[in-house]
Amino acid sequence: MEMVQVVFLTVLMFFVIVTVHEWGHFYFAKRAGILVREFAIGFGPKLFSYKRGETQFTLRLLPFGGYARMAGEDPELVEIHPGQTVAVRVKDGEVKKIYLDQLDNRKNVIRGEVEFIDLTDSLKIRLNVDGEIQQYPIHPQTMLVAKSQETQIAPRDRQFASKTVGQRAMSIFAGPLMNFILAFILFGVHLQMAGIPVENPTYIVIGDVSKGMPADEAHLKKGDIVETIDGVSIGTDYEKMIDMTAKSEGKPMKWTIRRGDEVFNVTLTPRAMEGQEGGKIGITPALPTRKAGIGETFTGAGSAMVNGTKIIFQGFGKLIKQFNMNDISGPVGTFEITGQIAKQGIAQLTQWAAILSLYLGIFNLLPIPAMDGSRLVFLGVEAVRGKPIDPSREGMVHFVGFAMLFLLMIVVTYNDILRLING
Repeated sequence: MEMVQVVFLTVLMFFVIVTVHEWGHFYFAKRAGILVREFAIGFGPKLFSYKRGETQFTLRLLPFGGYARMAGEDPELVEIHPGQTVAVRVKDGEVKKIYLDQLDNRKNVIRGEVEFIDLTDSLKIRLNVDGEIQQYPIHPQTMLVAKSQETQIAPRDRQFASKTVGQRAMSIFAGPLMNFILAFILFGVHLQMAGIPVENPTYIVIGDVSKGMPADEAHLKKGDIVETIDGVSIGTDYEKMIDMTAKSEGKPMKWTIRRGDEVFNVTLTPRAMEGQEGGKIGITPALPTRKAGIGETFTGAGSAMVNGTKIIFQGFGKLIKQFNMNDISGPVGTFEITGQIAKQGIAQLTQWAAILSLYLGIFNLLPIPAMDGSRLVFLGVEAVRGKPIDPSREGMVHFVGFAMLFLLMIVVTYNDILRLING
């Protein structure tokens, strides 16, 4: 049951981090008036999909990331050429659907040969219907139907490239921005759960409790405070507690414990452990903590963001100076580490999720082809020179970058699997 819970928490953590990132792209693209065709979590074959409004929301098999597919970013529509026969469904004087196949099976439609069609600017279609020329306006949300699939057209003002540099930059930057916001929130939540270390503590707090040991059998818990042992006040002298316990092997000891506002006594009989001298009860100490205030939570989360950012960039620097494939971990290795941290408790997992969210935001802003940072660089060049770079050249840069990243992911995943097999 514990393994199922760990797997669930691990998958949920990655799902939340990726979803928040892609939601940033999705939300600000929609605010700019861009048509978002698909909001996907994962890559590869579809596991689950439903459509809401203009967007298809999809869960895919490989949990390596996600994407918000915006109109105009990729070739997306089947082209319609003059001379091609199509069928259109007209409602309220406007074309609402254009059928490209199975024309004889379509009902309540107008069939004709295309003389002129513009799905981007003028939104008009002119058909030759049995020798008669008929022209119709095309609704901005008209659907193209082919091979039992419907695809909404994207007029120029709904395409990514039609928006201002600022709107496009915000749509791209919003993904990492949401990761930074999520990291800040999670660092704050972790502070609320874990507390702030007490200055000059006067007591010992129980940290981990080993299963099957006397402390576990007496139902002691993490966070309990040791008041006295056999009537002797311990204070913060952990060595004294160890010494008293070791000398009492096989002898019952009376421990006074404080748990919140409750004070109670338990009887513990230390016993020997293989390879160690003296009696043991199976506890380790933890730093005494107190509940963080609202102001301390905000400042603590901010400090964690700054310190985490420094550590991440130090790691990047070390990787560049001393590159070693064994120092890189892919999705499999990250899942493994996350599972180990999940076993330590929800507080540790929350802190780890904050670190991963911060890392994802920073990594995506690096000027690596196919990453958000690279796309922002191209937009910056466009803003300086006053015109965009050739889309085909930019697309080739991103394609090569994505291919290299995908190849790197395969290699590090292979290494992760070998590490797991070899222990």
